[in-house]
Amino acid sequence: MIPVIVARGKTLPEAFENSLIELYNNGERMKTQYDNKDDPPSIDATANITIEEPESDPMIYKLFPGGIGDLREYVMELQGVKDHWVKNMNDPEDTRWEYTYHQRLTDWGTWYENGSLSEGPIEGRYKAGLNLKEKTDQIEKMVENLVIAPHTRRAQAITWMPFMDNNVSDPPCLQSIWCRMTTDVTPSMLWLNTNIRFRSNDAWGAAFMNMFGLTHFIRVAIANPIEENLRVPVKLGRINWQADSYHIYGKNIEEFKNRFINKYNPYTLSERVYCMEDPEIKAIWNEALEDVKNKIKKYDEEHNHE
Repeated sequence: MIPVIVARGKTLPEAFENSLIELYNNGERMKTQYDNKDDPPSIDATANITIEEPESDPMIYKLFPGGIGDLREYVMELQGVKDHWVKNMNDPEDTRWEYTYHQRLTDWGTWYENGSLSEGPIEGRYKAGLNLKEKTDQIEKMVENLVIAPHTRRAQAITWMPFMDNNVSDPPCLQSIWCRMTTDVTPSMLWLNTNIRFRSNDAWGAAFMNMFGLTHFIRVAIANPIEENLRVPVKLGRINWQADSYHIYGKNIEEFKNRFINKYNPYTLSERVYCMEDPEIKAIWNEALEDVKNKIKKYDEEHNHE
């Protein structure tokens, strides 16, 4: 059977680190659709991870396979800076991305306005009762619902498009974001509690970046607009991170052991984290903004992206 692991932590790095330990100790060895012939099985489990104070420092985990510039780029990607890389799904020669999370969450269904349904290869397969030209800003609707009724259970956004994603080579891993608000001891403060679900989550190669980026996305795209509308402070409450498949690919297990297991010590977490408020980290974070903009501009020029 596929095991279910449970982990939690006060901060994002603590919760992430605890989830890796649980996965390594209790995960099942399983094959995946992405294995090369000689790859060992992955370590896999269904995961439920709770980050109690997602915006509290320290926020950055040093040992994840990436750097502060990578985190900055991912945060910007979730804010939409790469949405123009999404391809025209009616054009078989268009090799751009099949989606971005931002585009699915804020502009669901837009692809079909870029081509002709009567001429495209998808014609005839996806017509069953669907208005394929309709697009939806799900995040805007989430904010609207939470402003009207902060306790609503209907504030969610999804990425999955079943008439497409069962057939594409790289369907979205992120599946949904669900939010509900609670009141502090004093009614002048609100807490935005969030559930995030992934169908597939690369625990070592991507999960920390996913957690970090989506924490920023929730703050900027959901919490801040609610604050502006209700005129009360909105803090991020716990984030419950749910992954149907939380895994370390077999080809990455030795790297994971060398970079994490051999350096892990529960009494020295402070040596494996950075604080966003650290002046040196702030400087690197700010410098990365222009670096990422230039990187995207260069890529666009090389690939004729407008």
